[in-house]
Amino acid sequence: MLHHLRRPLPLALTLAFLTAIPILTGLIDVLLIPSGAYPPESAHLGAAPVSWFAHALAGVVFGLTGPVQFVRAVRNRFGLLHRVLGLAFVLSGAVLGLSALSLLAQVTPQRTAVVDVARGLFGLALLFALTKAMVAIRSREILRHRAWVIRAYAVGMGLAAVSLVFFPIFLVTGRAPTGLASDVLFVASWLLSIAIGELVIRSLSRSSPQVPA
Repeated sequence: MLHHLRRPLPLALTLAFLTAIPILTGLIDVLLIPSGAYPPESAHLGAAPVSWFAHALAGVVFGLTGPVQFVRAVRNRFGLLHRVLGLAFVLSGAVLGLSALSLLAQVTPQRTAVVDVARGLFGLALLFALTKAMVAIRSREILRHRAWVIRAYAVGMGLAAVSLVFFPIFLVTGRAPTGLASDVLFVASWLLSIAIGELVIRSLSRSSPQVPA
């Protein structure tokens, strides 16, 4: 049941916990990329270091500012801070989506076309969700804005779900899974993140007269 996620703080803490792995990975990349000491599993991204660095840094900012958007105390008591962090969330999300598309165009694929096509669609979906969120807030449609922010976060941090699925496999086998079946699981995990986002939106909408769309 997701009824407890109607409270902003549990939702924020849950998001922070679930996205810890990709945020920490992004921080490591941000520190290593300028030195050229690329992690072996990501060395192929060195073909586009600027896009990779932008993607990693944007992912960290996006991942950290996202959960804060759902803390009511920040929205109600620190309106300016909420707006500043919201702007950082949108801008970093835009960079995250654009840099993902840039990496797809510059880096030699390491997986099957299934993952590359999915990454491209997810990047576009992130940009679309952020645009819808901005349009909604400009129209003062708060609930619709919140729904699209959740969707944007679910898409942008979909790697969190992938990490939660693949990390235990890596711990057991000592290597990352590969092959078509692995790539299908990769995409399915990302889609799971999006599905959970929709469940959270539905749960939150039950306490409101307006149903976000």
